[in-house]
Amino acid sequence: MALRLLPRRATRPTPDAMTLSEHIAELRRRVTVSVLAFGVAAVLAWFLYPQLVSWLQHPYCQVSPGHCSFYVTRPLDGLSLRIKLSAYFGLFFASPIVLWELWRFITPGLNRNEKRYAIPFIAASLTLFCAGAAVAFLAFPHALQFLNTVGGPSLHQILDPNAYLSLIVALMAVFGLTFEFPVILVSLELAGVLSWRTLSSWRRWAIVLIVLGAAIVTPSGDPFSMLALAVPLYVFYEVSILIGRLLRR
Repeated sequence: MALRLLPRRATRPTPDAMTLSEHIAELRRRVTVSVLAFGVAAVLAWFLYPQLVSWLQHPYCQVSPGHCSFYVTRPLDGLSLRIKLSAYFGLFFASPIVLWELWRFITPGLNRNEKRYAIPFIAASLTLFCAGAAVAFLAFPHALQFLNTVGGPSLHQILDPNAYLSLIVALMAVFGLTFEFPVILVSLELAGVLSWRTLSSWRRWAIVLIVLGAAIVTPSGDPFSMLALAVPLYVFYEVSILIGRLLRR
């Protein structure tokens, strides 16, 4: 009689069959993997620090070619900058693993129809967030140019790298998050909370609120970044109306 050398792999219990302690253990395992992925990515970003600083410095060098050096006034500024940069890019590099672990945690509780909607929404959310961050990075040189000239010719900028990094990261994060606007609208249309007819009737108010909201949430406060945020948001609003009409059919 043949002997079974390897034990049969235990089937994963369904969410309804799992106890509270099993749910907590599953969550702890997912969080542990995510934290380890972040730690490894942060260490990688620590060693890639010169290349990352050069990449983030590119918009500044576009505005002031040949005079785009950073200046620090405290001994610990260089260390704090490297730690911040490693943390930011560590989170960015580890985000695919973190999102995958989150997806693996919630998918057992979804039925087939919910999974069919969830995958396109997650893909659209990631794509729109990256697109928003890219638009912010491309608009940042114009924001720097405006901020450099708005104070008048008697002012000469000496940029602190920590303040510069905080501004560009905040700008990219705000753009990325606000670019999720069409995902929220389409979700409300699918849930029956809004309809494309309602959104169409709110078009005039939407233009005013989008421009006002873009002016409030833009960290740099310059008109170029505000327009770079407001124009795509209104385009997304119109696209959401079109998608709502297609979903209605």
